[in-house]
Amino acid sequence: MSKTYDFNDSTQLSPHFNVREFRCKCGKNHETLISDELIQKLEMLYDSLNCSKIIVTSGYRCEQHDKNVGGSGTGQHTLGNAADICCYGQDGQPISSKIVCCKAQDIGFSGIANITAAYIYTHVDVRPNSKWYGDEVHGNSTVTDDFYKYFGMDGTDNKERDKMNGMKGIDVSVHNGNIDWERVKKAGIQFAILRAGYGKLASQKDKKFEDNYAGAKAAGIPVGAYWYSYATRPDEAKQEAEVCVYILKGKQFEFPIFFDQEETKTLDTGKANCSAMVRAFCEVLEKNGYWVGLYTSRSMLSTHIEDDIKKRYALWVAEWGSKLNYGGAVGIWQYSEKGGVDGVSGNVDLDEAYVDYTTKVKKAGKNGYGKTEPPPTTAPDPKPDASVSVAVSIGKDTYKGTLVKT
Repeated sequence: MSKTYDFNDSTQLSPHFNVREFRCKCGKNHETLISDELIQKLEMLYDSLNCSKIIVTSGYRCEQHDKNVGGSGTGQHTLGNAADICCYGQDGQPISSKIVCCKAQDIGFSGIANITAAYIYTHVDVRPNSKWYGDEVHGNSTVTDDFYKYFGMDGTDNKERDKMNGMKGIDVSVHNGNIDWERVKKAGIQFAILRAGYGKLASQKDKKFEDNYAGAKAAGIPVGAYWYSYATRPDEAKQEAEVCVYILKGKQFEFPIFFDQEETKTLDTGKANCSAMVRAFCEVLEKNGYWVGLYTSRSMLSTHIEDDIKKRYALWVAEWGSKLNYGGAVGIWQYSEKGGVDGVSGNVDLDEAYVDYTTKVKKAGKNGYGKTEPPPTTAPDPKPDASVSVAVSIGKDTYKGTLVKT
C-alpha cells in the first residue's frame, strides 16, 4: 500500500530514506506516492550490502514524467512501488549492479533490473502478484528467474567477490575469554559463528558457548555455530552430529551450523573418507532441521573434499591474507586469525559473509525458526448435531422430547 505525501513533506521514512529522495523529477509541485514495503526492503538491501549510502536516482513519477523518460505512464514508478538506485560500498565506490540484483532477489523484490551497461544503476520494485527480472541493456523483457545464474555468479562468484562488501563477522570459542558483545556490536561486527563444542561427548560443549550465545543475541548480532571434529570415520562423525544437535536444542541460529574439519589425523584418512564424514555429519543435522555447512581451509577444500559437497552445503573457507584464491561459490571467508575487535581481548578470527543467510534461514524455517502455518481460509465445518427430536404416543397421551447420542 502506497502512502501520499505533500510535495514539501520531509518525513524521515526510515533510518536511511527521506520523502524528499522520492519526489518526482518533473519540476512540478505535486504529491508523492511511496510504498511502505519498498522502503522496508530498501533498508534490508542497505544492511545486506553493508552500504555507506544508497542514492535514489528516480522514485515516484507522475504519469507525464514517466512517459517523458520512456515509460508507459502506468508503471510501478507511478504507483510509488519502484526506485532506481545506486548503491555505494564502505570504500565510497558504486557496488556492481550484478551484486545488487542478486541481493535484491534474496530479499524478495518482485521487480529487479540492471539499468546500464556500466552495471552501476539498478531498478527495484515491489509490484504485487507478478515478477520481472530484467536487464535493460537488452530490452524490457524478463531475462531470467535467477540473477546468480544469469550473471554467472553462482551465489558468490570469485571475480565479483573482491569487489563485494560482505558482512563483517568473527568466530569465537572459549579461547577468546569473556567477550563484551555490546562493544563488539558497536565495532561494526554483523555476525558471529560460535564454537558449540568438539568431539563426541556432551561434556565437550564449549565452556563459553552459552555465554557467547546469550551475549550475542542480547546485542542483536546474528549467530551461527560450528562443531570441531576429531572424527576419523563416518560413524564417529555421525556421533559428533548427534551430540551437536543435543547441544543446539532450544536455540535459534541465523547462520548455518558448520562441521569443522581440519585435524591432521582426519585429513590423513584421504579425500573419500573425509567427504564421507562431512556427509554423515551434515545428514544428521539436516534431518533435525538445520542449515548446514563445512568449514575447512582453501587448500584442504581443493584436495580433500569431493565436488558434490562443495555444491550441496554452505562453505566457510579459511585462507589468511588479502585474497581468497578459490574460484567456486563461498558463503563465508575467514581471512585472518589475528584480527582485533573492540570487546574481544587479544586476537580473534575475522570473517566476511557473502550470503544473506539470515533471510534464507528464516524463510526456510531452519535452525529453530520453524515455518508458520497459515491460518485456515475457511472456518472448520461444525460438528453434526447428534440430537434427534421425537414424539411418542402411548394410548391417548403424546410425549415429546429429544434423544441425544452419547
